[in-house]
Amino acid sequence: MTTTPSTLILLGGSGDLSSRLLLPALGQLVMQQPKRQVQLIGVGSDEMSDDDWRDLVRSSFSTTDASGEGVDALLAGTSYFAADVTKVDDIKKVLDAASGVPALYFALPPSVTLKACQAMESIDLPDGTVLAMEKPFGVDEDSARNLNEQLLKLVPEESVHRVDHFLGHATVLNLLGLRFANRIVEPLWTAEHIDSVEIVYDEQLGLEGRAGYYDNAGALVDMIQSHLLQVLSVFAMEPPATIDAVDLRDAKAAVLRATRVYGGDPTTASHRARYTAGTVAGRTFPSYVDEKGVDPSHNTETLAQVTFEVDNWRWAGVPFTLRSGKAIGTRRREIVVTFKSAQHVPGGFKGSADPDVLRIALAPDEMSLEININGPGDPHVLDRATLEAEFGPGELKAYGEVLESILDGDPSLSVRGDSAVQMWRIVAPVIEAWKKDEVPLQEYETGSEGPADWTVPGR
Repeated sequence: MTTTPSTLILLGGSGDLSSRLLLPALGQLVMQQPKRQVQLIGVGSDEMSDDDWRDLVRSSFSTTDASGEGVDALLAGTSYFAADVTKVDDIKKVLDAASGVPALYFALPPSVTLKACQAMESIDLPDGTVLAMEKPFGVDEDSARNLNEQLLKLVPEESVHRVDHFLGHATVLNLLGLRFANRIVEPLWTAEHIDSVEIVYDEQLGLEGRAGYYDNAGALVDMIQSHLLQVLSVFAMEPPATIDAVDLRDAKAAVLRATRVYGGDPTTASHRARYTAGTVAGRTFPSYVDEKGVDPSHNTETLAQVTFEVDNWRWAGVPFTLRSGKAIGTRRREIVVTFKSAQHVPGGFKGSADPDVLRIALAPDEMSLEININGPGDPHVLDRATLEAEFGPGELKAYGEVLESILDGDPSLSVRGDSAVQMWRIVAPVIEAWKKDEVPLQEYETGSEGPADWTVPGR
């Protein structure tokens, strides 16, 4: 008897996350893997017939042009339940409808997810049941530990998928392949040769109607505490024995345990700001404080920049600067690796021998290496050249890779419980310093690169 999930239960199935991201990704997955048989059950608080639910699923599938026998079979067998997932009887009713091992995806607010998990304590879940949930995983170190304890009352750790779609499977493998499959790269991946690392996620989008969540999170929690620390952990890990879930997650956890605020001082290692009115990419935004649903007294930052250090043999002394902002003039999603300058440039050369810079762009995955070469005219003059390459895009979108991992029972892309706790531990001093106003909340004009007195990473 197989214990691999074959029934996907979307809790919060009638919500925005399901219709906009999860269902289109599921359609793409089933279309590309027609032999994969998936029973889909939608669960929500809204009253909806099976036919209405089927229409919603079909409409979501159309956004990825999902079609074929597998898609038709899924649509024919899907069903919907109007239920309160915090009630034991309602959850039992949903689980009884599952024809195979269930994977429950909590497309719900974290507080509701926790109550649903508490209600499940009295239910004997089938062997192999998978629980999948979106960030945030708690709101601080203690609550993350409490959530872990609650989840482990229901299923083993390897059956918990804490979803971070930011680093898809293809991107992780691209990073690992670049580093570990090239003799010319791996020996240089140390503090001896690397001067600094910057991980940047700047976007031209504004609040986009997400005030209910974002105004209580801000850029630090929304991006740095979760997504960008995960990028750091993959970038800085020790060579794993294999690329399976156990080895990968062990290697990432070891990095996070060694990560802390640079110099131990969040007042000098962190910066925060929020956007004022302006125009970016042809769109005009009001000041953040004037956005609908925003409470100015929250002092929520829309641009956060924090420098960390990985206190181990490989990375001692190297600053890792993580930055994310909204309404920024230039869209950037990249890792910028600045190498140390050449030890000695022989006399007689003219021009500047700037440090080599490796840029690894994320989504789409690309890379460029900026190096010094002799110029096309006088060979005594050093010039700058850029070598470029594109990585494979992967067969599935980010959420398609997430759902594939869930249905395959492969937690490689999942954030392990101890790592979720460590990520809160890492940013806790910054959060505390910001609450005490020990770090000023600055402002920047929409469409700019941030406050004028900031040093923009990787520039």
